[in-house]
Amino acid sequence: MLGLSAALIGLAFVPGFYVATGKPEAADYTAHLWAVILGAVLFCSAMWVFRRTHKALGRNWSITLQIREKHELISHGPYALVRHPMYTSFLLMALGQAFLLANWVVGLAGVIGFAVLFFLRVDKEERMMLEIFGPEYRAYMDRTKRIIPYIY
Repeated sequence: MLGLSAALIGLAFVPGFYVATGKPEAADYTAHLWAVILGAVLFCSAMWVFRRTHKALGRNWSITLQIREKHELISHGPYALVRHPMYTSFLLMALGQAFLLANWVVGLAGVIGFAVLFFLRVDKEERMMLEIFGPEYRAYMDRTKRIIPYIY
């Protein structure tokens, strides 16, 4: 729950507060057009990956770490490239936020929120999937990266 809370704070509450109030203005810096464009592209990419991930998961999706009845190992769509595309979308969202909102605190809040969620949950998720799907998941791990295609 700590990871989800950190992500929610860093990716929603902090930027929402900043957009609504302009605080903390002491951490503002000059926005550049290239950064805003890059941030918008990253953020839109995050939404696209998020939607594709949910569509691929179907009834298997859960906000908590749990295996549903008749749970299937999904390895198509975005899952053909990475094991955790939902985290890929959160990473893209955090990076997009950092470029879109010209404020050091708000930019770092998204990245930190993502990092806390990722590092507290991904190992648990993979252990759970190994317990349930065994060699099938191990083979899937061998052919895919965690969140960045071909890299990590």
